[in-house]
Formats: sequence, C-alpha cells, structure tokens
Amino acid sequence: MQTPRPGTAGAPPASASGLPLPAPRSAVRPPLLRGQGPVVAVVAAGGVLGAWARYGATLLWATAPGALPWTVLAVNAAGCAAIGVFMVLLTEAWSAHRLLRPFFGTGVLGGFTTFSTYAVDAQRLLASGRAATAAAYLAATAAAALLSVWAASALTRRLLLRRTR
Repeated sequence: MQTPRPGTAGAPPASASGLPLPAPRSAVRPPLLRGQGPVVAVVAAGGVLGAWARYGATLLWATAPGALPWTVLAVNAAGCAAIGVFMVLLTEAWSAHRLLRPFFGTGVLGGFTTFSTYAVDAQRLLASGRAATAAAYLAATAAAALLSVWAASALTRRLLLRRTR
C-alpha cells in the first residue's frame, strides 16, 4: 500500500513547496497543565521544603570539621524511614491525589535526604586524611538508610494489619 501524496484525499496537508506541513503544536504536546508541568512544579516545591529542613538540621546540630557527619547520617536515616512509612501508606492504605507522591516522596523527602552531601562529606574526610572515618561513614549511612526504610515499611504494614483486625 502506498502513502497518499500531499494534496490528495487522506494525505496530510501540504505547504506551497509540496512538502507535508508539521503537525499542529497542540497535537504534538499536551498543554502544560495537563502534561508533566504540575508534577515538575510540585517536585520542585517539595524539594525546596525538604532541602530547607535538611539545612536547618545541619545548622541546629553542626558537626565539627573532620568529625563523622552525624547530622547528615541521621537526616538520611530519618528521611528513609519516612519514605518507608509514606510509601506503604500511599500504596496500601490511602487513595491520594496524583500529585501527593511526587510532592512529598520525590520532592520533600528527596530534598531532605541528601546523598550528594553524603558523598561530599566522605570526600572531605578522605581529603583530611581520615580514610577510616570516611569508610565508616559511607558504610554506616548506606546501612542506616536501608535498615530505616525496611524497618519503617515493615512496622507500618504491621500497624495497618492490626488496625484492620
């Protein structure tokens, strides 16, 4: 079967040069408010809030230079625990608005937990000659994050099961 030539029945409209015209913009991309625009906006807004909360924690509980960055380790562990609770509630207990998960899960908690600062802190420890502290920090943060999300998820599921009995 052949494709119809421009200007014939069933063919796309043609320009003066005989080449097909591009599809109208509205057919190519949905309007911003119906596409990914709201998702991007709530992730950005949540990320700002989460980053402010993390920054506030580092101001309240400052770590001495060269010491193990306990505050960032605790923030990452607490944020991962919150992710575990939130994801169980969102997937197993709540019927939430479509923007709640990107706002709170990706935005707020993504901005609160900070694995980029974790990497920078480890690099600073290495640069200051504290290789053992850096290695302990890397391992402890990863273990605490994984343990926190697992334990919080398991505990939340258990509490939800008790509530439904």
